[in-house]
Amino acid sequence: MEKIAEGIYKITYQKPEPFTPVSMRKSKMADRSLERIGKGRKDGAAVLPFEETEIRFEQTARGITVTLPMKTDEDIYGFGLQLLSLNAAGRKRYVKVNSDPRMDTGESHAPAPFYVSTAGYGLLVDTYRYATFYMGTNTEKGTSAGKREVNIPHREFSESALYAFKRAKEERKVIIEIPAAGGIDLYFFAGDVKEAVMRYNLFSGGGCLPPMWGLGMWYRVYGGSDENHVKKLAKGFREDKMPVDVIGIEPGWHSHSYSCTYEWGYLFPNHQEMVDTLNQDGYHVNLWEHIFVYPAAPFYEKLLDYSGDYEVWNGLVPDFATEEARNIFAGWHEEQFIQNGIAGFKLDECDNSDFNPSNWSFPDSTKFPSGMDGEQMHNAVGVLYQELIFHAFKNRGIRTLSSVRSSGALAAPLPFVLYSDLYGHREFIRGMVTASFSGMLWAPEVRDCASGEDLLRRVETIVFSPQALLNCWRIPNPPWEQVCIEKNLQNEAMEERAFYMDACRKLFELRMSLLPYLYSAFVEYHELGIPPVRAMVIEDPEDYEARGIDDQYFFGRDLLVCPLTLEDGDSREVYLPAGLWYGFFDGQPYEGGRRFSVQAKEEEIPVFVRDGAIVPMAEPVLCVREDTVFEMTIRSYGRKEGAYPLYEDDFTSFQYENEGMKEIEIRRGGDGKIEIVGGENSLRYRFRI
Repeated sequence: MEKIAEGIYKITYQKPEPFTPVSMRKSKMADRSLERIGKGRKDGAAVLPFEETEIRFEQTARGITVTLPMKTDEDIYGFGLQLLSLNAAGRKRYVKVNSDPRMDTGESHAPAPFYVSTAGYGLLVDTYRYATFYMGTNTEKGTSAGKREVNIPHREFSESALYAFKRAKEERKVIIEIPAAGGIDLYFFAGDVKEAVMRYNLFSGGGCLPPMWGLGMWYRVYGGSDENHVKKLAKGFREDKMPVDVIGIEPGWHSHSYSCTYEWGYLFPNHQEMVDTLNQDGYHVNLWEHIFVYPAAPFYEKLLDYSGDYEVWNGLVPDFATEEARNIFAGWHEEQFIQNGIAGFKLDECDNSDFNPSNWSFPDSTKFPSGMDGEQMHNAVGVLYQELIFHAFKNRGIRTLSSVRSSGALAAPLPFVLYSDLYGHREFIRGMVTASFSGMLWAPEVRDCASGEDLLRRVETIVFSPQALLNCWRIPNPPWEQVCIEKNLQNEAMEERAFYMDACRKLFELRMSLLPYLYSAFVEYHELGIPPVRAMVIEDPEDYEARGIDDQYFFGRDLLVCPLTLEDGDSREVYLPAGLWYGFFDGQPYEGGRRFSVQAKEEEIPVFVRDGAIVPMAEPVLCVREDTVFEMTIRSYGRKEGAYPLYEDDFTSFQYENEGMKEIEIRRGGDGKIEIVGGENSLRYRFRI
C-alpha cells in the first residue's frame, strides 16, 4: 500500500488501463490543504479500519473482482448523484451513466466509482468501466450453515412486502466487479465521513470557486425565443425589480441544433448587440449546447479524424481524450463566444440515453482515436467536456459557473452544476444531499409547476441550493405570471399574479442577501474540501439520527434547510441535532436532539441556525456587477461566542491564485458585541453594525 498523502493510500493490482479518472485529470492534488486535515487530533493520524491483507483481488474472465470487509452496522454513501436513495448499504450499485434511471440501481446522470463508509474510510475505484458494487448484498458460502429456524409464520403476502429492502444482520463483504480491466488502482481516504469526503475533494484538486455572479439568480428563457424576446424579458426583470444575474438561451440560438453548429441562427441576426446590451444591463449570458457536431459546423471537417466511429443525431462525437479535438472545440468557443461576452454554457445530453425513445447514445463498442471505447467514453465524457470548457475560460482569465448534464469522478474542481430532465421535487432535494459525498453540485431547478404553491415551494428550494435556477424553456412568460403551460403560451396571466410575483421577488432577494455567506462556503470548499451544500451525516458523522436523513441539508457553515414540497402541504417533520438552535427568520429558540413538526405557509421555508452562528446578510441587489459593493448587516444567534469569515477578491478572475484573498472576520463576543476584523479597507463590503 502506497501512501499518497496524509490519510490517502493507493493499492495497485496488476497493470491498470491507460484511461482512468486519475490518469486523465487536469487538476493537481491540493497538497497543502490536505496537510491541514486532522491536525492536532487527539487520536493521531487517520488510519484505515482494516488491514491491507483483508483486501482480496481476483482476475476472472469477466475482469477483476475486489473484495473488502464490511461490518453489519456500516452505512455507505456516495456513488455520485443518486436521486432515488441515500444509503447504499445492503444495495447493489451499477456505475453507469444513464439519462433516465427508473430503478434504484446506481445508474445516474453522474455516477462515480467512489463511496464513503461510516466505518472510517472512502474508496475510489479508478476506472471508467461500468463497475458493479455489491455493498453487503451477499454472504459467502457457509456463513448461514448453522441456521436452523423453522416453522416461522409467513407474514408477507404482497410482492412489495416480500421484495422490500432489508438490511443484513450477518457480516458481509463489499464485492466490486470491474469488467474488461486487466489491472486496477484503488485509492483509500481515511477518516470519518467528513474527513474522507474532504480528502477526496482535495485529492481531486479542491472544490470549485465560482464567480460571485454565478451564485445569483438564473433564468433560462423560452426555447422559441428570438433576440427581441430575450431583450424584452431581460428589460422586464429590471423594471419589475426581479433580481436575475444569468440569462440562459436554449437550443434555438444555433443555426442547427440536435446536432449543433455552434453558430448563431436566424432568430438572432444581431446577436452581438444583444449580448453587449445584456452585459451592460448586468446580465451574464449562458448558451445551451451539446457535444454532437453537425456537418454544417465550421470545424466539422477538422474533427473528422478526432471523433468516434459512430454518429449521434447526424453529428460527430468528438474524442475529448485527444489534445487535437480539445484544441479544435475549445478554440472555437474561446474565439467565437468567450471573448465576445458569453459567460458560460449549458452542456446538455452528455449523459447516455439507453432507455429514452430519442437515442443520444453511441454503442459501448464505439472506437475512439485515443484508444478509448464507448463504455469508457460514456462514463468519462461529462468530465472531459467540463474540463475543456473550464480551461477555455481559464485561458482568458475568467471564472465561470456553468451547467452540465453528466459528471463523474474527481469533478470537484470543475465549476459546473448538474441538472436533469427528471422532475420529482423530493428526488431533487435528495440529489443535493447525495451529490455532496462525491464532489458534485446539483441544481433542483424550477421547470414545470402544478400550481402557484408548487412554484413557491420549488423556488424556496433553489434559493438554498448551489445554483438558483429557473428553467423556463417551455414558457414565454415568467412562471409567476402564469404557471399553466398552455395558458402561458396564450399569454394569459393568473389572477394571483401580483401575489406570486411579490413572493418570488422576496425569495430572489433572500438569495441575493445570502451571496457573501455562500461565497465564503465555496471558498471553504475550494480550500478545505467541505461541500457548500451537504448531507447532515457529513457535518456530524457520529449523529446516528442524521444518517438516514435525505430531505434536510446544511447550506454553508451554519444553516440547516428543511424544504417543503407541494405534497407536504404546510407542515413537515424536522430533525435538529443536539444543542440549541434558532429559527433563521424569527430567532425563535429550539432545543435540538429531537424530531418535531413545523408549520410554514406557502411562501415560507423552515431554516434553522446553530447557537453562536453569525450570518452576514447583504442588502439585495438586482445583479452582481464588477463594481458592486455589498451593504452588509450581521445577524447573530444565541449567546455563544462565534466568528464567520468573509472573503474578498475581484469575484471574477483567477488573481486570487497568485495574490490570495483578503479575509474579513466577523466576531461576536460573549457580551453580544459584534466586531469586524480586517474590514477597514474593504472595497467590496460596507458594514452596518
